[in-house]
Amino acid sequence: MHLPLNALRVFEASARHLNLTHAAHELHVTQTAVSQHIRNLETHLGKPLFRRLPRGLALTDEGQALLPIVSESFGALQRALEQLTDSRPREVLTVGVVGTFAVGWLLPRLRDFQERHPFVDLRLLTNNNRVDMAGEGLDYAIRFGDGAWHGTHAEQVLEAPLSPMCTPAMARGLIQPADLAKLPLLRTYRAEEWSDWFANVGLPCPVLRGAVFDSSLTLAEAAAQGAGVALLPVKLFSRELSQGRLVRPLTFELSKGTYWLTRLQSRSPTSAMDAFRQWLLSCMHPF
Repeated sequence: MHLPLNALRVFEASARHLNLTHAAHELHVTQTAVSQHIRNLETHLGKPLFRRLPRGLALTDEGQALLPIVSESFGALQRALEQLTDSRPREVLTVGVVGTFAVGWLLPRLRDFQERHPFVDLRLLTNNNRVDMAGEGLDYAIRFGDGAWHGTHAEQVLEAPLSPMCTPAMARGLIQPADLAKLPLLRTYRAEEWSDWFANVGLPCPVLRGAVFDSSLTLAEAAAQGAGVALLPVKLFSRELSQGRLVRPLTFELSKGTYWLTRLQSRSPTSAMDAFRQWLLSCMHPF
């Protein structure tokens, strides 16, 4: 079957704009040519794709069904062509990442980075916020803190305040902060977090009876399995929230630091480093 690629391209642009004039301007053709391509495609398919309105266009059911397939296909074709024509040599980029940030934010978006920057050979090393950038050969480290690391250039990427999180069943008895005293309060090696959280809400910290964990990932999994209440960065556990494994019963927050993109001041940025930095910041601040 002959695929009318030009007509499909015109259809995709017209469907995005829902305006023939705007589509013609984008494609650098006349409005008459756009109309002709759409008529030819509708004739080819035997179905109308647009309804003509006094001020623009509206997609028919057939047009609505076709648009995402055409958009995805042209997008995949463009990415493939960009990879074929990218003459830059592949560059290794080694990034150390706090495990919580890696699992909660970076991994779900990793495919997007790889598709946009195929010349980068990305190596990820996870850690518990303790890194030796020079000793481990890291180009970048994404870590949590106040941004003040000696000999390091740090750029803020994400604020992630902490809030109590637990299973929906455990949350039923949590109406106010004082109710937490009746439950096991899980914690990491940062033992002061619960004390600071209770101080923020004007209450003395109860005796901490919950287990101690060496990472927020294991802490969150323990909370999801009903072991107690965990103080977690909610933004990095959105998947557990959407799945209903964890809920946030109280809205009070504690800010203990920020996630930073860091590099040694002695390290000159490479093309791969620039690509990763720009992609990361554009994801955080899309507008």
